[in-house]
Amino acid sequence: MSAFETPVERVALNHRELESVFHEVFEQSYRTRLVGGGEEPLYQPATTDHDFHQIIYTRDYAASALHEIAHWCVAGTERRKLEDYGYWYAPDGRDEQQQTLFERVEVRPQAMEWIFSIASGRDFRVSADNLEAELGASESFKDAIFQQVQQFCAEGLPPRAHQFAQALAARTGLCTPLAPEYFPREGL
Repeated sequence: MSAFETPVERVALNHRELESVFHEVFEQSYRTRLVGGGEEPLYQPATTDHDFHQIIYTRDYAASALHEIAHWCVAGTERRKLEDYGYWYAPDGRDEQQQTLFERVEVRPQAMEWIFSIASGRDFRVSADNLEAELGASESFKDAIFQQVQQFCAEGLPPRAHQFAQALAARTGLCTPLAPEYFPREGL
């Protein structure tokens, strides 16, 4: 089985369909909305008890939506009270030391993104997010993402990530979104 084959005919969800699935699962229970059209991705916590938190993804890119949802799934309750979860981020053009730190904090979100991508019928590409410095994703970063996905397949996802992966899989007809054979290392 190749990196992106599944035992069902693939149905790739577009960004609007991803929004729909996200809202069905989380809009009311977590008062959170997924919003496209951003110049840059951003998480904005609600400012009042009556507002919604917003996960803003870049333009209409489905991959950006999945990546930002993964970050939301990683963030705990306290982090979800902070803009962009209070995370450190150095923009494009990071040096090797900054890139190493970036890769360390991106393993879990990118592993979740890979699972969400497969569940939504989409291809996944590791993001080093550092085009200006021409530093691509290291092999150790890819190995770490692969190992994390295999661990999720064996032990399960955290609750919100599990809910979202299951909802995506139900929409696309994928019976088991955590089958290890969907995630071969050579696919990265």
